[in-house]
Amino acid sequence: MAMLVVSRTASVGGRAAPWAALVVPRFAWGSGQRFASSSSKVARSADEAVADIPDGATVCVGGFGVCGIPENLIAAIERKGVKNLTAVSNNAGVDNFGLGILLRSGQVKRMIASYVGENKKFEELYLSGQLEVELTPQGTLAERLRAGGAGIPAFFTRTAYGTAIQEGTNIIKYGPGGAKGGVVEIMSEPRETREFDGKGHVMEKAIVGDFSIVKAWRGDERGNLVWRGTSRNFNPDCAKAGKICIAEVEEIVPVGSIKPEDVHLPGIYVHRVVQGQHYERRIEKRTVTSGTGEMQVDKRRELIIRRAAEDLKDGMYVNLGIGMPTLVSNYVKPGVQIELQSENGLLGIGPYPSESEVDADLINAGKETITMIPGSSIFSSSESFAMIRGSKVDVTILGAMEVAANGDLANWIIPGKMVKGMGGAMDLVSSDSKVLVVMEHLAKGDRHKLKQTCGLPLTGKRVVNRCITELGVFDFVTEGPEQPPTLIEIAPDTTLDAVRAATGFEFKVAEPLKVMLSDA
Repeated sequence: MAMLVVSRTASVGGRAAPWAALVVPRFAWGSGQRFASSSSKVARSADEAVADIPDGATVCVGGFGVCGIPENLIAAIERKGVKNLTAVSNNAGVDNFGLGILLRSGQVKRMIASYVGENKKFEELYLSGQLEVELTPQGTLAERLRAGGAGIPAFFTRTAYGTAIQEGTNIIKYGPGGAKGGVVEIMSEPRETREFDGKGHVMEKAIVGDFSIVKAWRGDERGNLVWRGTSRNFNPDCAKAGKICIAEVEEIVPVGSIKPEDVHLPGIYVHRVVQGQHYERRIEKRTVTSGTGEMQVDKRRELIIRRAAEDLKDGMYVNLGIGMPTLVSNYVKPGVQIELQSENGLLGIGPYPSESEVDADLINAGKETITMIPGSSIFSSSESFAMIRGSKVDVTILGAMEVAANGDLANWIIPGKMVKGMGGAMDLVSSDSKVLVVMEHLAKGDRHKLKQTCGLPLTGKRVVNRCITELGVFDFVTEGPEQPPTLIEIAPDTTLDAVRAATGFEFKVAEPLKVMLSDA
Protein backbone atom coordinates (compact mmCIF):
# COMPACT_ATOMS: atom_id res chain seq x y z
CA MET A 1 0.00 0.00 0.00
CA ALA A 2 1.37 3.43 -0.90
CA MET A 3 1.92 5.70 2.09
CA LEU A 4 2.08 9.43 2.54
CA VAL A 5 3.34 11.56 5.40
CA VAL A 6 1.22 14.42 6.69
CA SER A 7 1.48 16.79 9.63
CA ARG A 8 -1.26 18.60 11.45
CA THR A 9 -1.89 20.87 14.39
CA ALA A 10 -4.56 20.32 16.96
CA SER A 11 -5.98 22.10 19.96
CA VAL A 12 -4.52 20.54 23.10
CA GLY A 13 -5.24 22.11 26.44
CA GLY A 14 -6.76 25.13 24.75
CA ARG A 15 -3.68 25.97 22.65
CA ALA A 16 -2.49 24.97 19.21
CA ALA A 17 0.07 22.18 19.42
CA PRO A 18 1.83 20.52 16.49
CA TRP A 19 1.44 16.80 16.13
CA ALA A 20 4.24 14.56 15.00
CA ALA A 21 4.20 13.44 11.44
CA LEU A 22 1.86 10.50 10.95
CA VAL A 23 1.99 7.71 8.46
CA VAL A 24 -1.43 7.54 6.83
CA PRO A 25 -2.54 4.95 4.25
CA ARG A 26 -3.24 6.41 0.84
CA PHE A 27 -6.83 5.51 -0.03
CA ALA A 28 -7.26 2.73 -2.54
CA TRP A 29 -10.14 4.43 -4.32
CA GLY A 30 -12.81 2.10 -5.62
CA SER A 31 -11.53 -0.93 -3.73
CA GLY A 32 -13.71 -0.53 -0.64
CA GLN A 33 -10.42 -0.49 1.30
CA ARG A 34 -10.84 -0.46 5.05
CA PHE A 35 -8.13 0.69 7.36
CA ALA A 36 -7.57 -2.14 9.80
CA SER A 37 -3.93 -2.14 8.70
CA SER A 38 -3.25 1.31 10.14
CA SER A 39 -4.12 3.13 13.31
CA SER A 40 -4.92 6.34 11.41
CA LYS A 41 -8.01 6.93 9.31
CA VAL A 42 -7.49 10.64 8.70
CA ALA A 43 -8.18 12.01 5.22
CA ARG A 44 -6.49 15.17 4.00
CA SER A 45 -9.69 16.79 2.78
CA ALA A 46 -13.39 16.26 2.30
CA ASP A 47 -12.84 15.99 -1.45
CA GLU A 48 -10.33 13.18 -0.98
CA ALA A 49 -12.61 11.42 1.50
CA VAL A 50 -15.52 11.17 -0.97
CA ALA A 51 -13.47 10.67 -4.14
CA ASP A 52 -14.51 7.03 -4.63
CA ILE A 53 -18.27 7.49 -4.21
CA PRO A 54 -19.57 6.36 -7.62
CA ASP A 55 -22.66 7.21 -9.61
CA GLY A 56 -25.67 5.27 -8.37
CA ALA A 57 -24.35 4.78 -4.85
CA THR A 58 -26.59 4.55 -1.79
CA VAL A 59 -25.41 7.08 0.78
CA CYS A 60 -26.71 7.23 4.37
CA VAL A 61 -26.55 10.82 5.60
CA GLY A 62 -26.61 11.77 9.27
CA GLY A 63 -28.37 14.75 10.77
CA PHE A 64 -31.84 15.94 11.72
CA GLY A 65 -33.10 18.96 9.83
CA VAL A 66 -29.87 20.97 9.59
CA CYS A 67 -28.64 19.90 13.04
CA GLY A 68 -25.59 17.65 12.94
CA ILE A 69 -25.36 17.43 9.15
CA PRO A 70 -22.03 16.73 7.38
CA GLU A 71 -21.82 20.10 5.66
CA ASN A 72 -18.30 19.68 4.25
CA LEU A 73 -18.87 16.18 2.89
CA ILE A 74 -22.14 17.20 1.22
CA ALA A 75 -20.35 20.15 -0.42
CA ALA A 76 -17.58 17.81 -1.58
CA ILE A 77 -20.11 15.44 -3.15
CA GLU A 78 -21.69 18.37 -4.97
CA ARG A 79 -18.27 19.40 -6.30
CA LYS A 80 -17.53 15.82 -7.40
CA GLY A 81 -20.71 15.84 -9.49
CA VAL A 82 -21.64 12.23 -8.78
CA LYS A 83 -25.14 11.39 -10.11
CA ASN A 84 -28.14 9.13 -9.49
CA LEU A 85 -27.57 8.83 -5.77
CA THR A 86 -29.99 7.19 -3.37
CA ALA A 87 -29.83 9.34 -0.23
CA VAL A 88 -31.02 7.85 3.05
CA SER A 89 -31.69 10.55 5.62
CA ASN A 90 -34.45 11.62 7.96
CA ASN A 91 -35.11 14.60 5.71
CA ALA A 92 -33.31 16.66 3.09
CA GLY A 93 -32.35 19.76 5.02
CA VAL A 94 -33.78 22.98 3.62
CA ASP A 95 -34.02 24.34 0.08
CA ASN A 96 -30.46 25.65 -0.16
CA PHE A 97 -28.62 23.87 2.61
CA GLY A 98 -27.78 20.34 3.67
CA LEU A 99 -29.04 17.65 1.32
CA GLY A 100 -31.18 20.35 -0.28
CA ILE A 101 -28.00 21.32 -2.16
CA LEU A 102 -27.81 17.92 -3.84
CA LEU A 103 -31.52 18.00 -4.66
CA ARG A 104 -31.08 21.34 -6.39
CA SER A 105 -28.06 20.10 -8.33
CA GLY A 106 -30.02 17.07 -9.56
CA GLN A 107 -27.57 14.54 -8.09
CA VAL A 108 -30.16 12.59 -6.07
CA LYS A 109 -32.38 10.10 -7.85
CA ARG A 110 -34.17 8.71 -4.78
CA MET A 111 -34.70 9.94 -1.25
CA ILE A 112 -35.49 7.47 1.53
CA ALA A 113 -36.74 9.74 4.31
CA SER A 114 -39.43 10.21 6.91
CA TYR A 115 -40.08 13.92 6.58
CA VAL A 116 -40.31 16.48 3.79
CA GLY A 117 -41.29 19.27 6.15
CA GLU A 118 -40.75 22.80 4.96
CA ASN A 119 -38.37 21.90 2.13
CA LYS A 120 -40.37 23.22 -0.81
CA LYS A 121 -37.84 22.06 -3.39
CA PHE A 122 -38.07 18.51 -2.05
CA GLU A 123 -41.87 18.61 -2.31
CA GLU A 124 -41.77 20.23 -5.75
CA LEU A 125 -39.39 17.65 -7.21
CA TYR A 126 -41.52 14.81 -5.90
CA LEU A 127 -44.88 16.18 -7.02
CA SER A 128 -43.50 17.04 -10.47
CA GLY A 129 -42.20 13.50 -11.00
CA GLN A 130 -38.51 14.43 -10.97
CA LEU A 131 -37.59 12.62 -7.74
CA GLU A 132 -38.29 9.19 -6.30
CA VAL A 133 -39.35 9.47 -2.65
CA GLU A 134 -39.67 6.46 -0.37
CA LEU A 135 -41.33 7.85 2.74
CA THR A 136 -40.63 5.72 5.79
CA PRO A 137 -41.73 6.20 9.41
CA GLN A 138 -38.94 7.88 11.35
CA GLY A 139 -38.49 5.14 13.94
CA THR A 140 -38.62 2.46 11.27
CA LEU A 141 -35.97 4.36 9.29
CA ALA A 142 -33.70 4.60 12.33
CA GLU A 143 -34.16 0.90 13.09
CA ARG A 144 -33.61 -0.13 9.46
CA LEU A 145 -30.28 1.69 9.61
CA ARG A 146 -29.37 0.24 13.01
CA ALA A 147 -30.33 -3.26 11.83
CA GLY A 148 -28.27 -2.85 8.67
CA GLY A 149 -25.22 -2.02 10.73
CA ALA A 150 -25.91 -4.93 13.10
CA GLY A 151 -26.27 -7.60 10.43
CA ILE A 152 -30.01 -8.07 10.98
CA PRO A 153 -31.66 -8.41 7.55
CA ALA A 154 -35.23 -7.61 8.62
CA PHE A 155 -37.51 -7.13 11.62
CA PHE A 156 -41.22 -6.88 12.48
CA THR A 157 -42.84 -3.75 13.90
CA ARG A 158 -46.36 -2.58 14.66
CA THR A 159 -45.54 0.78 13.10
CA ALA A 160 -47.51 1.51 9.89
CA TYR A 161 -49.70 -1.60 10.10
CA GLY A 162 -52.94 -0.89 8.21
CA THR A 163 -51.51 2.15 6.40
CA ALA A 164 -50.39 2.83 2.83
CA ILE A 165 -46.86 1.89 3.86
CA GLN A 166 -47.96 -1.64 4.74
CA GLU A 167 -50.41 -1.97 1.85
CA GLY A 168 -47.97 -0.77 -0.82
CA THR A 169 -50.22 2.04 -2.03
CA ASN A 170 -47.82 4.91 -1.46
CA ILE A 171 -46.54 6.63 -4.59
CA ILE A 172 -42.76 6.67 -4.89
CA LYS A 173 -42.55 8.40 -8.27
CA TYR A 174 -45.06 10.18 -10.46
CA GLY A 175 -44.88 9.79 -14.22
CA PRO A 176 -44.85 12.48 -16.93
CA GLY A 177 -46.73 15.58 -15.82
CA GLY A 178 -46.18 14.78 -12.16
CA ALA A 179 -49.06 14.52 -9.73
CA LYS A 180 -51.26 16.61 -12.03
CA GLY A 181 -50.67 14.18 -14.89
CA GLY A 182 -52.25 11.36 -12.92
CA VAL A 183 -49.68 8.77 -14.01
CA VAL A 184 -47.83 6.76 -11.40
CA GLU A 185 -44.44 5.42 -12.47
CA ILE A 186 -43.34 3.63 -9.28
CA MET A 187 -45.51 2.39 -6.42
CA SER A 188 -44.25 1.21 -3.07
CA GLU A 189 -44.15 -2.52 -2.37
CA PRO A 190 -46.56 -4.18 0.09
CA ARG A 191 -45.00 -5.29 3.36
CA GLU A 192 -45.17 -8.84 4.60
CA THR A 193 -47.36 -9.00 7.71
CA ARG A 194 -47.53 -11.27 10.72
CA GLU A 195 -49.50 -11.35 13.95
CA PHE A 196 -47.79 -11.33 17.34
CA ASP A 197 -49.76 -11.35 20.61
CA GLY A 198 -52.95 -10.66 18.69
CA LYS A 199 -51.63 -7.53 16.97
CA GLY A 200 -50.61 -6.99 13.36
CA HIS A 201 -47.00 -6.27 12.49
CA VAL A 202 -45.20 -5.43 9.26
CA MET A 203 -41.80 -6.68 8.17
CA GLU A 204 -39.20 -4.04 7.34
CA LYS A 205 -35.91 -4.74 5.62
CA ALA A 206 -32.64 -3.37 6.90
CA ILE A 207 -30.77 -0.63 5.05
CA VAL A 208 -27.09 -1.04 4.21
CA GLY A 209 -25.51 1.89 2.40
CA ASP A 210 -22.53 1.78 0.07
CA PHE A 211 -21.28 4.80 2.01
CA SER A 212 -22.37 6.79 5.00
CA ILE A 213 -21.42 10.39 5.70
CA VAL A 214 -21.84 11.72 9.22
CA LYS A 215 -20.81 14.67 11.33
CA ALA A 216 -19.54 14.61 14.91
CA TRP A 217 -18.11 17.12 17.34
CA ARG A 218 -14.85 15.35 18.07
CA GLY A 219 -13.04 12.36 16.64
CA ASP A 220 -9.66 10.80 17.04
CA GLU A 221 -7.51 9.38 14.27
CA ARG A 222 -8.81 5.87 14.98
CA GLY A 223 -12.37 7.00 14.29
CA ASN A 224 -13.81 7.15 17.81
CA LEU A 225 -16.54 9.80 17.76
CA VAL A 226 -18.24 12.12 20.25
CA TRP A 227 -21.32 14.28 19.65
CA ARG A 228 -22.63 17.25 21.56
CA GLY A 229 -26.25 18.09 22.22
CA THR A 230 -28.92 16.76 19.89
CA SER A 231 -26.53 16.67 16.93
CA ARG A 232 -26.16 12.93 17.62
CA ASN A 233 -29.66 12.08 16.24
CA PHE A 234 -29.35 9.86 13.12
CA ASN A 235 -25.57 10.09 12.92
CA PRO A 236 -24.61 6.90 14.83
CA ASP A 237 -27.29 4.86 13.04
CA CYS A 238 -26.18 6.10 9.61
CA ALA A 239 -22.53 5.52 10.50
CA LYS A 240 -23.19 1.89 11.39
CA ALA A 241 -25.21 1.25 8.21
CA GLY A 242 -22.52 2.27 5.74
CA LYS A 243 -20.10 -0.24 4.25
CA ILE A 244 -17.68 2.68 4.22
CA CYS A 245 -18.33 5.38 6.83
CA ILE A 246 -16.82 8.83 6.38
CA ALA A 247 -17.01 11.12 9.39
CA GLU A 248 -16.31 14.82 9.42
CA VAL A 249 -15.59 16.32 12.82
CA GLU A 250 -15.11 19.78 14.20
CA GLU A 251 -11.89 18.72 15.89
CA ILE A 252 -9.51 15.80 15.46
CA VAL A 253 -7.79 14.94 18.72
CA PRO A 254 -4.90 12.56 19.48
CA VAL A 255 -5.68 8.96 20.29
CA GLY A 256 -6.27 8.70 24.02
CA SER A 257 -7.71 12.22 24.34
CA ILE A 258 -11.23 10.80 24.48
CA LYS A 259 -11.82 8.65 27.56
CA PRO A 260 -13.13 5.19 26.65
CA GLU A 261 -16.33 5.75 28.65
CA ASP A 262 -16.95 9.01 26.76
CA VAL A 263 -16.85 7.46 23.27
CA HIS A 264 -20.33 7.64 21.69
CA LEU A 265 -19.41 5.58 18.61
CA PRO A 266 -16.42 3.22 18.53
CA GLY A 267 -13.98 3.65 15.68
CA ILE A 268 -14.69 0.15 14.36
CA TYR A 269 -17.68 1.65 12.53
CA VAL A 270 -15.70 4.53 10.99
CA HIS A 271 -13.31 4.19 8.06
CA ARG A 272 -12.33 7.77 7.27
CA VAL A 273 -12.15 10.91 9.37
CA VAL A 274 -11.77 14.44 8.07
CA GLN A 275 -11.68 17.74 9.91
CA GLY A 276 -14.46 20.00 8.70
CA GLN A 277 -14.02 23.68 7.98
CA HIS A 278 -16.15 26.82 8.28
CA TYR A 279 -19.38 25.44 9.72
CA GLU A 280 -22.45 27.60 9.10
CA ARG A 281 -24.32 25.98 12.01
CA ARG A 282 -27.66 27.11 10.66
CA ILE A 283 -30.81 27.07 12.78
CA GLU A 284 -34.16 26.33 11.13
CA LYS A 285 -36.38 27.73 13.86
CA ARG A 286 -34.67 30.14 16.20
CA THR A 287 -37.05 30.20 19.17
CA VAL A 288 -36.22 32.26 22.23
CA THR A 289 -38.03 33.16 25.41
CA SER A 290 -39.61 36.58 25.65
CA GLY A 291 -38.42 36.87 29.23
CA THR A 292 -41.88 37.96 30.38
CA GLY A 293 -43.36 34.49 30.85
CA GLU A 294 -46.41 35.59 28.83
CA MET A 295 -47.58 33.79 25.71
CA GLN A 296 -49.63 35.19 22.87
CA VAL A 297 -51.97 32.38 21.88
CA ASP A 298 -55.27 32.54 20.00
CA LYS A 299 -58.13 32.08 22.51
CA ARG A 300 -59.57 29.05 20.72
CA ARG A 301 -56.21 27.36 20.67
CA GLU A 302 -55.53 28.31 24.26
CA LEU A 303 -58.68 26.47 25.35
CA ILE A 304 -57.51 23.34 23.49
CA ILE A 305 -54.00 23.53 24.90
CA ARG A 306 -55.11 24.19 28.48
CA ARG A 307 -57.53 21.28 28.35
CA ALA A 308 -54.85 18.95 26.99
CA ALA A 309 -52.55 19.93 29.85
CA GLU A 310 -55.20 18.70 32.30
CA ASP A 311 -54.51 15.13 31.15
CA LEU A 312 -50.82 15.30 32.12
CA LYS A 313 -50.12 13.88 35.55
CA ASP A 314 -47.07 14.09 37.78
CA GLY A 315 -44.22 11.80 36.71
CA MET A 316 -45.40 11.17 33.15
CA TYR A 317 -43.09 10.87 30.17
CA VAL A 318 -44.69 12.82 27.33
CA ASN A 319 -44.02 13.32 23.63
CA LEU A 320 -45.34 16.53 22.07
CA GLY A 321 -45.80 16.76 18.31
CA ILE A 322 -45.00 19.71 16.07
CA GLY A 323 -47.17 22.84 16.20
CA MET A 324 -49.91 23.31 18.76
CA PRO A 325 -48.85 20.31 20.89
CA THR A 326 -45.49 21.94 21.70
CA LEU A 327 -47.33 24.61 23.71
CA VAL A 328 -49.10 22.17 26.04
CA SER A 329 -46.22 21.92 28.51
CA ASN A 330 -46.56 25.65 29.26
CA TYR A 331 -49.97 25.04 30.86
CA VAL A 332 -49.19 22.09 33.11
CA LYS A 333 -50.63 22.55 36.61
CA PRO A 334 -48.34 23.75 39.41
CA GLY A 335 -46.81 20.82 41.23
CA VAL A 336 -47.06 18.54 38.21
CA GLN A 337 -43.67 17.55 36.84
CA ILE A 338 -43.49 15.80 33.49
CA GLU A 339 -40.52 14.86 31.37
CA LEU A 340 -40.69 15.64 27.66
CA GLN A 341 -39.28 13.19 25.14
CA SER A 342 -38.19 14.37 21.71
CA GLU A 343 -37.82 11.96 18.77
CA ASN A 344 -34.48 13.45 17.71
CA GLY A 345 -32.85 12.04 20.85
CA LEU A 346 -33.55 14.07 23.98
CA LEU A 347 -35.31 13.25 27.23
CA GLY A 348 -35.86 16.25 29.47
CA ILE A 349 -36.66 19.26 27.27
CA GLY A 350 -36.49 22.62 29.04
CA PRO A 351 -37.92 26.04 28.13
CA TYR A 352 -36.96 28.03 25.06
CA PRO A 353 -33.51 29.61 25.54
CA SER A 354 -32.63 33.24 26.04
CA GLU A 355 -30.80 34.80 23.11
CA SER A 356 -27.46 34.14 24.78
CA GLU A 357 -28.33 30.47 25.35
CA VAL A 358 -29.23 29.63 21.73
CA ASP A 359 -27.28 26.60 20.58
CA ALA A 360 -27.50 25.16 17.05
CA ASP A 361 -26.77 21.72 18.50
CA LEU A 362 -29.74 21.78 20.84
CA ILE A 363 -33.14 21.51 19.14
CA ASN A 364 -36.40 19.64 19.56
CA ALA A 365 -38.20 17.48 16.99
CA GLY A 366 -39.86 20.60 15.58
CA LYS A 367 -36.35 22.02 14.83
CA GLU A 368 -36.85 24.71 17.50
CA THR A 369 -34.00 25.81 19.74
CA ILE A 370 -34.53 24.63 23.32
CA THR A 371 -32.75 24.08 26.63
CA MET A 372 -32.41 21.05 28.88
CA ILE A 373 -33.51 20.47 32.47
CA PRO A 374 -31.38 18.88 35.21
CA GLY A 375 -31.36 15.12 34.70
CA SER A 376 -31.78 15.30 30.92
CA SER A 377 -30.25 12.65 28.68
CA ILE A 378 -29.26 12.55 25.01
CA PHE A 379 -29.16 9.53 22.71
CA SER A 380 -29.41 8.39 19.10
CA SER A 381 -32.56 8.27 17.01
CA SER A 382 -32.78 4.47 17.18
CA GLU A 383 -32.58 4.64 20.98
CA SER A 384 -35.28 7.31 20.99
CA PHE A 385 -37.68 5.12 19.06
CA ALA A 386 -36.82 2.08 21.14
CA MET A 387 -38.33 4.04 24.03
CA ILE A 388 -41.36 4.94 21.96
CA ARG A 389 -42.09 1.55 20.43
CA GLY A 390 -41.29 -0.09 23.74
CA SER A 391 -44.20 1.86 25.31
CA LYS A 392 -41.99 3.77 27.75
CA VAL A 393 -43.69 7.05 26.78
CA ASP A 394 -46.96 7.54 28.68
CA VAL A 395 -48.72 10.13 26.50
CA THR A 396 -48.35 11.32 22.91
CA ILE A 397 -49.99 14.62 21.91
CA LEU A 398 -50.16 15.45 18.21
CA GLY A 399 -52.21 17.25 15.59
CA ALA A 400 -54.40 15.80 12.85
CA MET A 401 -55.91 16.48 9.46
CA GLU A 402 -58.70 13.95 10.03
CA VAL A 403 -59.92 11.70 12.85
CA ALA A 404 -62.47 8.95 12.15
CA ALA A 405 -65.26 7.70 14.41
CA ASN A 406 -63.34 4.50 15.13
CA GLY A 407 -60.17 6.36 16.15
CA ASP A 408 -58.34 6.19 12.81
CA LEU A 409 -55.88 9.05 12.36
CA ALA A 410 -54.66 10.84 9.20
CA ASN A 411 -52.05 13.59 9.51
CA TRP A 412 -49.13 13.17 7.11
CA ILE A 413 -50.07 13.65 3.45
CA ILE A 414 -52.67 14.97 1.01
CA PRO A 415 -51.93 12.89 -2.11
CA GLY A 416 -50.87 14.95 -5.08
CA LYS A 417 -51.04 18.23 -3.16
CA MET A 418 -49.22 18.38 0.15
CA VAL A 419 -46.42 16.13 1.33
CA LYS A 420 -45.14 16.62 4.85
CA GLY A 421 -44.18 13.04 5.63
CA MET A 422 -45.12 11.02 8.67
CA GLY A 423 -42.02 11.77 10.70
CA GLY A 424 -42.31 9.89 13.97
CA ALA A 425 -46.12 9.94 14.15
CA MET A 426 -46.70 6.39 12.89
CA ASP A 427 -44.28 5.03 15.48
CA LEU A 428 -45.79 7.08 18.29
CA VAL A 429 -49.40 6.10 17.67
CA SER A 430 -48.61 2.40 17.23
CA SER A 431 -47.12 2.11 20.71
CA ASP A 432 -49.22 1.59 23.82
CA SER A 433 -48.97 5.21 24.93
CA LYS A 434 -52.18 7.23 25.29
CA VAL A 435 -52.77 9.25 22.11
CA LEU A 436 -54.28 12.72 22.46
CA VAL A 437 -55.13 14.69 19.33
CA VAL A 438 -55.35 18.47 19.61
CA MET A 439 -56.79 20.30 16.62
CA GLU A 440 -59.28 22.88 15.45
CA HIS A 441 -62.70 21.30 14.91
CA LEU A 442 -63.16 22.35 11.27
CA ALA A 443 -60.84 22.77 8.31
CA LYS A 444 -60.91 25.75 5.97
CA GLY A 445 -64.29 26.20 4.36
CA ASP A 446 -65.94 24.59 7.40
CA ARG A 447 -65.02 21.11 6.18
CA HIS A 448 -65.28 18.32 8.69
CA LYS A 449 -62.08 17.03 10.24
CA LEU A 450 -63.97 14.67 12.56
CA LYS A 451 -65.41 12.21 10.01
CA GLN A 452 -67.10 8.85 9.83
CA THR A 453 -64.10 7.52 7.94
CA CYS A 454 -60.84 9.21 6.99
CA GLY A 455 -60.53 10.18 3.35
CA LEU A 456 -56.76 10.74 3.60
CA PRO A 457 -54.06 8.07 3.95
CA LEU A 458 -53.90 6.81 7.53
CA THR A 459 -51.21 7.41 10.09
CA GLY A 460 -52.66 4.65 12.25
CA LYS A 461 -55.77 2.49 12.62
CA ARG A 462 -57.89 2.87 15.75
CA VAL A 463 -55.15 4.73 17.61
CA VAL A 464 -56.76 7.94 18.90
CA ASN A 465 -57.84 7.73 22.53
CA ARG A 466 -59.00 11.32 22.93
CA CYS A 467 -59.50 14.33 20.65
CA ILE A 468 -59.66 17.87 22.03
CA THR A 469 -60.95 20.74 19.92
CA GLU A 470 -62.24 24.23 20.65
CA LEU A 471 -65.79 22.78 20.73
CA GLY A 472 -65.36 19.76 22.95
CA VAL A 473 -63.56 16.63 24.10
CA PHE A 474 -64.26 13.23 22.50
CA ASP A 475 -63.21 9.81 23.77
CA PHE A 476 -62.80 6.91 21.32
CA VAL A 477 -63.09 3.14 21.66
CA THR A 478 -59.97 1.59 20.13
CA GLU A 479 -60.35 -2.05 21.24
CA GLY A 480 -63.05 -4.61 20.52
CA PRO A 481 -66.16 -3.93 18.41
CA GLU A 482 -66.34 -0.45 16.92
CA GLN A 483 -68.54 1.98 18.85
CA PRO A 484 -69.39 5.66 18.39
CA PRO A 485 -67.16 8.17 20.16
CA THR A 486 -68.43 9.89 23.32
CA LEU A 487 -68.53 13.63 23.81
CA ILE A 488 -67.39 13.93 27.43
CA GLU A 489 -66.95 17.72 27.64
CA ILE A 490 -68.27 20.73 25.76
CA ALA A 491 -66.75 24.19 25.33
CA PRO A 492 -68.26 26.91 27.52
CA ASP A 493 -69.30 29.12 24.59
CA THR A 494 -71.08 26.59 22.36
CA THR A 495 -74.13 24.32 22.24
CA LEU A 496 -74.65 20.62 21.65
CA ASP A 497 -76.45 21.40 18.39
CA ALA A 498 -73.45 23.41 17.19
CA VAL A 499 -71.09 20.54 18.03
CA ARG A 500 -73.31 18.07 16.13
CA ALA A 501 -73.41 20.33 13.07
CA ALA A 502 -69.61 20.66 13.05
CA THR A 503 -68.96 16.93 13.48
CA GLY A 504 -69.04 14.40 10.67
CA PHE A 505 -69.97 11.35 12.75
CA GLU A 506 -72.65 10.39 15.25
CA PHE A 507 -71.54 10.39 18.85
CA LYS A 508 -72.79 9.57 22.31
CA VAL A 509 -73.12 12.26 24.97
CA ALA A 510 -71.79 11.65 28.46
CA GLU A 511 -74.07 12.00 31.46
CA PRO A 512 -73.34 14.42 32.93
CA LEU A 513 -71.77 16.43 30.11
CA LYS A 514 -69.05 18.55 31.68
CA VAL A 515 -67.93 21.99 30.55
CA MET A 516 -64.30 22.17 29.48
CA LEU A 517 -61.98 23.44 32.26
CA SER A 518 -64.74 24.83 34.47
CA ASP A 519 -65.41 21.41 36.04
CA ALA A 520 -61.77 20.38 36.29
